[in-house]
Amino acid sequence: MTILKHEIRQGRNSLIIWTAVIAFMLGVCILIYPEISKQMDGLSEAFANMGGFSAAFGMDKLNFGEFLGFFGVECGNVLGLGGAFFAALAGIAALSKEERGHTAEFLLTHPVSRQNVVAQKLVSVIVQIIILNAVAVGITALTTIMIGESPDIKPLTLTFAAYLMMQIEIAAICFGISAFIGSGGLGLGLWLAAAFYFLNIIANLTDSAEFLKYITPFGYTDSSSIIADGRIEIKYLVVGIVMTVIGIGAAFWKYGRKDIS
Repeated sequence: MTILKHEIRQGRNSLIIWTAVIAFMLGVCILIYPEISKQMDGLSEAFANMGGFSAAFGMDKLNFGEFLGFFGVECGNVLGLGGAFFAALAGIAALSKEERGHTAEFLLTHPVSRQNVVAQKLVSVIVQIIILNAVAVGITALTTIMIGESPDIKPLTLTFAAYLMMQIEIAAICFGISAFIGSGGLGLGLWLAAAFYFLNIIANLTDSAEFLKYITPFGYTDSSSIIADGRIEIKYLVVGIVMTVIGIGAAFWKYGRKDIS
């Protein structure tokens, strides 16, 4: 538990900053909804008929003038992209920072196995992601009450659950990569999260690229599908779970065998 506590303390500032920024942007998005909804008469249909742009962001399936539609398009992107970046950074730095900061030799001389080190670092990453999402849910609930909205809880719950799983998957993939690298991983983590996001946009633009949803974790976090259909696409989620397991397994396998420089 010592390593777990140390990792959470060490990542505290980053967690506070990312959580504060995401929560603030979520809160602002929701608080301005009443004013935007007054000006949305006729615009929702226009947004839905903007061709590829509408499909890319799910506006062809959602009514942008209704709260859930607005939340799925605007607020969903805030939590989805912001949370993905945070998860990628937390995951990619978890193991690689010990070599980058030249602290690995100090850590690994303690009476604790490498498997134990990996397990505690993994738990610390997941705990931080859960904290970020818990605050996001709290801010969403508070600001939704403040503007007097009472949306259907089920699609909102599914949306938050999908984003949580997506962030854990990205963190797990980056966590696995971090076991193979010794430095320079932060840029790679951000690039990977951004690539996943844009792959989902491409998949939304044309049916011929729909297979990309099996590759990107954003494939099962598509708010337009979750809110419109009231469910998460299980076929994409299953692939995501498999990728999460592979990422975690790779981290345990590689870190237990690598030569620490």
